[in-house]
Order: sequence, then structure tokens, then C-alpha cells
Amino acid sequence: MATWIVLGIVAVLLAVGWAYHTANRLDRLNVRVDLARQSLYAGLDRRAVVVRAIAAELPGSELTALADRAERAAPEAREDAENALSSALARTDASGRSPALVIELADAETRVMMARRFYNDAVRDTRALAERRLVRWLRLGGHASPPTYFEIIERVTPGQGE
Repeated sequence: MATWIVLGIVAVLLAVGWAYHTANRLDRLNVRVDLARQSLYAGLDRRAVVVRAIAAELPGSELTALADRAERAAPEAREDAENALSSALARTDASGRSPALVIELADAETRVMMARRFYNDAVRDTRALAERRLVRWLRLGGHASPPTYFEIIERVTPGQGE
């Protein structure tokens, strides 16, 4: 009888330990998502600055307004605003840009691409853990909704974004 009690206590302690570890891991993954989102938004903001510099070379361009809209967009509308900016940028003539701006834009777009991939990897890992049956049943993730992926057009070539 005593061995059954000891085994029961050990089983409960193991279950509590697993739940604590899983909840802590989920919390760390959510922090990783938040940091990756900040990095992604910083990259997008940097790209908007470069686009404004390109727009200064193109009188009458809509790029400045689109860059402003993308930077100020609410998180749920940011993807659409960034896609509109990418499409408008693809419609401009790249041959007339200064070499420094071409390099800056390529660097900014590369950083955005990498930041988006890191962010989406963090979202994937977080969702994979949060969607496990026991994690959901025990509400180890609290009541927070799972993070969403960030999907934008990368390096739009002329004619592709239209």
C-alpha cells in the first residue's frame, strides 16, 4: 500500500514538473516571438526610410505616402501596407537610382527577409507547443491567442506585384 502512495506522489510530482517546464518553455517562446517581431518591425522601418530616400529622387511618386502608411499601420494591417509598398517600389525604374540607394535597399530588403523568417520560425515553434492537446487542456499558455505568421512579398520584381 505504501509503495502505491509513493508511486502516486512521484507521478503527481512528475506531472507538475512537466507542466511547469512546459509553461516556462511556452513563456520563453512567446518572449522570442516578441523580440523577433520587434526586429522585423525595425527592419521594415529601415526599409521605409530607404524608400523615402528613393522617393525623393522621383518627383510625384506615391512611395512616401505608402512608406508612411506602412510604418503607421496597425499590426493586423501591416502586411497589406508592406505589400502595397513593395508593389509600388517594383513599379519604379530601378536604373535611375543612385548606386548608394541600390545598395541600401538591397541590404534593407535582405534584413527584412531574414527577420521575417526568424519571426515566422519563432511563431511556428510557439504554435507547435501551444497546440498540443495537454497544453491546451491545462491552459499552460493562459488565455492568449497564438501568434500569427507575417507573410509579405519579398523583393518584388517589376510586373510581379501588379
